[in-house]
Amino acid sequence: MFEFSWPWLFLLLPLPLLLLLLKPAASNASTRLRIPSFAKHNLTSQSIEPHARRLNPLEWVIWLLLVTAAANPTWLDEPISLPNEGRDIMLAVDLSGSMTEQDMAYNGQYVDRLTMVKAVLSDFIEQRQGDRLGLILFGDTAFLQTPLTRDVKTVSKMLSEAQIGLVGRATAIGDALGLSVKRFANKDESNRIVVLLTDGQNTAGNLNPEDALLLAREEGIKVYTIGVGSDNPRGFSLFNVGGSSGSNLDESLLKKIAEQTGGLYFRAKDVAGLQQIYAELDKLEPISADEQTFRPQSSLFYYPLLIAILLISLKVMLSTLRALKEPN
Repeated sequence: MFEFSWPWLFLLLPLPLLLLLLKPAASNASTRLRIPSFAKHNLTSQSIEPHARRLNPLEWVIWLLLVTAAANPTWLDEPISLPNEGRDIMLAVDLSGSMTEQDMAYNGQYVDRLTMVKAVLSDFIEQRQGDRLGLILFGDTAFLQTPLTRDVKTVSKMLSEAQIGLVGRATAIGDALGLSVKRFANKDESNRIVVLLTDGQNTAGNLNPEDALLLAREEGIKVYTIGVGSDNPRGFSLFNVGGSSGSNLDESLLKKIAEQTGGLYFRAKDVAGLQQIYAELDKLEPISADEQTFRPQSSLFYYPLLIAILLISLKVMLSTLRALKEPN
């Protein structure tokens, strides 16, 4: 389907004609040419009335093209039905300093916790077709990286670009949960889920985890908590080599948050542990919403605009050549 965004602009088409009709009437009285040599022929003066200038066909075509471009011609494709059922899932990912611990087995080697989380969550995000995802990153405080959207590719990209220390090196669990609850305001038409992923305990932030938990319960939001970290640094249990392990993880708090909101707690010691949440979320019945359609549209204003520019250039070129050929 073809349409114009501002069709009323075509009312400007007669404008050049109106200007040409009004201009001579205002200037006739003063456009007289006096020729002194006529005096000896007893001709006191001669008045030469100017000829009303008219637009030639090429100039009218150029004006028509410019007005058409200004009206913004647009091509609308066939309507596309958008998914009308799904879940709203807010991912809250810990970026504290302890996420650098290289104690997670992934693809036959030990990697840091954040690397493993990115790899597994990226697959999870890509499978969320029909769901709306959001991303919150937290450290000393929490901030919204991506609002709820069905554009899962953008969410995955934002997660892949997250870096340790981006928001400090502490762990503000309360702030992360509180911000997640806030972003779900006025979204009662879907399953509202928070996936909170951390490897530590609350050590920073402005909101106490207990207060954030109360807010989540009042709003009816399910919170799935994931504790990340191996019990044994770098997979060895004999010596505590390589830094801290999962011993700093506040599992009691994470279990409490999950149980009191109707969610579940998972301990992600490896890839398989982190992937358990996939099946649990898939069990949740998607909430149906009103069917929505989207019509892709392409703006075509540049076609008439380019043609007008070419014709103007041609007209200027012809006028220049004509002036060069005329004798001085």
